[in-house]
Amino acid sequence: MESNSPKRLEVGQRVTVDIGPVAHGGHFVARHEGAVIFVRHAITGERAVVEITSVSSKMARGDAIEILTASEHRVKPACEFAKPGGCGGCDFQHVEISHQRELKRQVVQEQFSRLGKIELDLDVIGVEPSDGLHWRTRMDFAISRSGTPGLFSSRSNEITEIDKCLIAVEEMDKPEFFARVWKGDDRLEVALSSSGELNVSRGGRSISGPTQLHEKVGEYEYEISPTSFWQAHKKAPQTLMKIAIDLLALRAGDHVADLYGGVGLFTAPIADQVGDIGKVHLIESSHRATLDASKIFAKIKSVEIHSGRVEQKLPLIKKLDVILLDPPRTGAGEMVIKAMAAKKPRTIVYVSCDPASLARDARLLEDAGYHLDHLVGYDLFPMTQHVECVARFMRD
Repeated sequence: MESNSPKRLEVGQRVTVDIGPVAHGGHFVARHEGAVIFVRHAITGERAVVEITSVSSKMARGDAIEILTASEHRVKPACEFAKPGGCGGCDFQHVEISHQRELKRQVVQEQFSRLGKIELDLDVIGVEPSDGLHWRTRMDFAISRSGTPGLFSSRSNEITEIDKCLIAVEEMDKPEFFARVWKGDDRLEVALSSSGELNVSRGGRSISGPTQLHEKVGEYEYEISPTSFWQAHKKAPQTLMKIAIDLLALRAGDHVADLYGGVGLFTAPIADQVGDIGKVHLIESSHRATLDASKIFAKIKSVEIHSGRVEQKLPLIKKLDVILLDPPRTGAGEMVIKAMAAKKPRTIVYVSCDPASLARDARLLEDAGYHLDHLVGYDLFPMTQHVECVARFMRD
């Protein structure tokens, strides 16, 4: 009697498959004799030879090493390291830039449908630079065994040595930086401010450049530590500030929470809009970020900085009319969602860098009496699988 179970694949095996839909995580779904394969370096509709790179009980992973039938959306990667077995920093360099946004739109839709049980449509909007290169102002470089900067290969501890990064701002592509032999295995954290200051840090300590960076976003200025969180795309702070403030629809005198607020990118314009009779509570767990925020807002009495975890600090705040949150990739989670809903704010604006955690949290918010009334995506991570979404929830 024949078994209907999928045939087990092996690492190194090569199979010819038809490439199916895009999936969350920078890969595409294919099937071979009943086995599911998550494939990188492919595009939906292609026929490709795939080399299996890892196998688990549920599925396999592989790289498309030969394209037999190419998609009309395929382009030659701009970077020599964006290839099977190469750097894992970019997922979509082989995909035409406007189609990258379409793929991200499909991923957001699928995550909301599957995880959030919410059917929706949305736009994913491109942001300059239009070619998707030289946008990243924050980079973490790994150091190889030979002391050369590089980036990890996909799902691997192997480091691909590089001599430049095409998604990093051009100011980071210094030959002397990549040619130098770096001792130790601490990562190199490189940051460029909007005022042109370049800092290199290792292990949280500055080793070159100014120890404070000056970021300017519209009329607002922020003096921050190089290792404090700041949006990586050079256009992200302005883009996200504008949409968030528009969606918050603040009123003078509002009490507002800025959750996972970092150094206070959103706190500054919120404080302006609610005025002296309003209140802004910035909650952030990074001590370094709250030190920066405390200096930035030292003279603004309407801003209160809370250093600690959101789930611990949020319940202590008595009154909130509006909440903004910009959590890490893992999302807010049930405890924070319940704490937010208990405050009964009229509006919640959620800035997210991960559609899966946003979809899960959206379901929790809907169940707690809020409805999703606006969702937009921004391609603030071109060439990669990541997408930034901004959602607004209104109380029923």
